[in-house]
Amino acid sequence: MTRKTGLIGHPVSHSLSPVIHTHWLQQYRIDGTYTAIDIAPDDLSTRVRALVDDGYVGFNVTLPHKEEIAFLCDDLDDTAQAVGAVNTVTIDNRGRLHGHNTDVDGFINHLKSSVPDFHLSGKHAVVLGAGGAARAVLYALLREDFEWITLINRTRERAVAVANDLDDDGRVLIVDWEKRGGALADTDLLVNTTSLGMTGQAPLDMDVGGLSPNAVVYDIVYRPLMTPLLQQAKMRGNTIVTGLGMLLHQARPAFDAWYGVMPHVDDELESIVMERLVGS
Repeated sequence: MTRKTGLIGHPVSHSLSPVIHTHWLQQYRIDGTYTAIDIAPDDLSTRVRALVDDGYVGFNVTLPHKEEIAFLCDDLDDTAQAVGAVNTVTIDNRGRLHGHNTDVDGFINHLKSSVPDFHLSGKHAVVLGAGGAARAVLYALLREDFEWITLINRTRERAVAVANDLDDDGRVLIVDWEKRGGALADTDLLVNTTSLGMTGQAPLDMDVGGLSPNAVVYDIVYRPLMTPLLQQAKMRGNTIVTGLGMLLHQARPAFDAWYGVMPHVDDELESIVMERLVGS
């Protein structure tokens, strides 16, 4: 019996997740499908229930549903519970939804593998955004013992809410969006978790001139792969990390949860994904 999975979000046409999971389904000769499903926020509950009724065994979750989907799940794993955001859902044979968060490990594992000499403990970070991805990144950095983290969002109230949920020892500082350029001094890591700079979205207006040349700049946006933020940082000589690796690494445990196989990120898959990025 074909096992159906997919990605829900709004929009989802830009996503490379179908390319990744379809490659693995073919590589491991699994009878399954993975499709991108655009769901507007007002339709989330109704459309998710329709996926259950249609026999789906699970789905990934992207913007803007990562927080709201948690309220539709029957239970959450420890990481999703702590973060307050879900990016992977499994559906059992009784139609119950189980929420997981693989973004945390996907983000931090990719950072460590991309910049192996970047020792995380005691560092300072600036995180842009206050959505589901920002929650995962903030949780990961706190868990890795960053000394302090500055959280900056276009809506201050959302940033305060995220800090209140995740920060229990006063390591998260809130800075208003208008003051973002001045918050980069003494920063070791800058992470953009917003959709700003993504193809089809508004640009990220961010001057990184105040960054140390030793700082790492990480943008979770992967379309385009070299965002204006990363281009600006690279020109200054900063080490940069693209969002493609996080996408690949968070996908692995999701695939395993649905199909019982932990897939590999091999050269063939990276080549396929890069061809899609270049051709888009």
